[in-house]
Amino acid sequence: MSLGQKLRLQSLSGPVLITGHTGFKGTWLTLLLEKLNIEVVGYSLSPEKDGLFDRANRTGAIREEFADIRDSEKLDSYIQTVRPSAIIHMAAQPLVLASYRIPKETFDVNVIGTVNMLNSAFSCDSINAVVAVTTDKVYRNDNSVRAFIESDALEGKDPYSASKVGAEAAVSAWQQIARVRGGPRVVSVRAGNVIGGGDWATERLLPDLLRSFIKKESFVVRNPNSTRPWQHVLDPINGYLDVLEFSLGNDTASAFNFGPDSSSLSVSEVIKIASKQWQGRLIMESGLNDQPSNIEALNLSLDSSLAHKMLGWAPYWSQESAIVATIKWWDKVLNYGIDANKACLDDISELIENKHFQND
Repeated sequence: MSLGQKLRLQSLSGPVLITGHTGFKGTWLTLLLEKLNIEVVGYSLSPEKDGLFDRANRTGAIREEFADIRDSEKLDSYIQTVRPSAIIHMAAQPLVLASYRIPKETFDVNVIGTVNMLNSAFSCDSINAVVAVTTDKVYRNDNSVRAFIESDALEGKDPYSASKVGAEAAVSAWQQIARVRGGPRVVSVRAGNVIGGGDWATERLLPDLLRSFIKKESFVVRNPNSTRPWQHVLDPINGYLDVLEFSLGNDTASAFNFGPDSSSLSVSEVIKIASKQWQGRLIMESGLNDQPSNIEALNLSLDSSLAHKMLGWAPYWSQESAIVATIKWWDKVLNYGIDANKACLDDISELIENKHFQND
């Protein structure tokens, strides 16, 4: 969808509220909205040290509230105060392995947090649309190589994916409420494995790999043959804005997938591309850890045909170029002293200048 087609977002009477705006994806989305001259406000936990929000010195850059999505009264009060026109809900416990250690917290944040957001959204008459970010891991996965479509059955295996299926159930319930009693349009969006500069979370492939580069340590590989739909963070969040723009003027689908156009790459392929891009600063010896093989799904792939057809969305970065762009971002920030905020804006400018965002 072109920049010209995002005029509905630019002419909203109230801001776009991002829950989880201090997270990796939330920070990138905030910067993109600012670049598009779309007013944005945030509600999130306080930023984590060394995360992108912290590195980019974003505290105080927009109107924001540092609070827990599980605090329904504080969330409701904030929404009633800022009176947003739309919500993009990203606040979540996003890590699969962490969900095994903190399963109850994962369900509380991902399910009850989504319920709180939807309940508050339907109580505020300024809100026209809600985009709820879930995950590609909500699909019932038999580890085949078939790409999932939006109508496929949902089923969670681990606490993280199960909690996201619970979030999808809440979205479905409030979609029904909107049909029966009225209310904002609600859409869920499901993206693949999102990568990009600034992600420093533990137990994620590229951040863990980067830490091994920096420390000159060997890297322990978890499930080297597993495949995932890797994509640069700006591609799906551009899609989220397309969904929001479309839903403001049309009845829309209940869910959209956003993934790469090519077949999912394996973990070992990602490591090879990333290691080569780090300019040979480290000859890495990889080993296997003793993680049980049934912790995570072996294969994941998404079919984004619906987003292509209904939204005109397409990814800008290939999986390979997304990996290269991620390593280049960190190379600029860590080795050449480039400001993290500027490094993000450089990638955003590259996206805006390509055909997807040009005026018709």
